Amino acid sequence: MKNVNKVGFGGGCHWCTEAVFMSLNGVIKVEQGFIAPKEHLTSFSEAVIVDYDSNVIELKDLVAIHLDTHRSTENHSMRNKYRSGIYFFKQEDELVLKEIMTDVQQDFETPLITAIFPFGAFKSSEDRYHNYYFKDTEKPFCKTHISPKIKMLKEKYAKHVSAKVQ
Repeated sequence: MKNVNKVGFGGGCHWCTEAVFMSLNGVIKVEQGFIAPKEHLTSFSEAVIVDYDSNVIELKDLVAIHLDTHRSTENHSMRNKYRSGIYFFKQEDELVLKEIMTDVQQDFETPLITAIFPFGAFKSSEDRYHNYYFKDTEKPFCKTHISPKIKMLKEKYAKHVSAKVQ
């Protein structure tokens, strides 16, 4: 029996983020678009909403993968468009996420800048951009920016990568 949960992730291009999470076992659905935190409903940045089966993949694994697949320690000039964030839908997930972030910080030499936010609002990206990577993995953007992330996933998180991506 599935135990379906939901979490939002933002950090880099949502084409990249979508491809990463679509590659994982236990991920049921990935919605690509823009998320705003509850406190700032007009402050949208590129992100995805991930529906996952926690019996197959745990939240801590999703968080670790998210932090490893974007620049989660860099406060670069594009952070308004690419906010490094994790968005929770249930209040009880906030404390769990804070504990996960504390644990995962040990795997990074520099401080993580990724913030935890209550989910506020979502705007879907245009349909033509959905499933961007898997529609044509040979596009220059895909080869340059997304394929290296998928390669790293296969190496570091092989047990979580779907057979369809092998």
